[in-house]
Amino acid sequence: MKLFKNDDLGKLILRLVVGVLMLFHGVAKLLNPGSLKYIGSQLAGIGLPQFIAYGVFLGEVVAPLMVILGVYTRIGGLLMAGNMVFAIVLVHTGELFMLTQHGGWALELQGLYLFGALAILFLGSGSMALKRD
Repeated sequence: MKLFKNDDLGKLILRLVVGVLMLFHGVAKLLNPGSLKYIGSQLAGIGLPQFIAYGVFLGEVVAPLMVILGVYTRIGGLLMAGNMVFAIVLVHTGELFMLTQHGGWALELQGLYLFGALAILFLGSGSMALKRD
């Protein structure tokens, strides 16, 4: 049915869902700056400089705002995907091949963020954006 074929609306819904939900994580980190110490210690544990922890604000605040507003949406999707790769490597590597007691993937939330961000990277903003790409 043509009624349910609207690629631009689908892209907007995807952008809003992934962007808004990721932004909640960024706002939580803004309100609790101590979380950066934890991220910094995780980075130091794999031999990276701790100041890279501030990149979480790019991936969880700036990028989601870019995606929500539709401004350089593909770059925002790339930043969020990169943020999720770091999160999985730093915190969730041990759960990569695990299932929950209900049979779901232990990293399904992280996977949805990662692959949702990748979808945004490849799909772009659609026409319902401040700066269509």
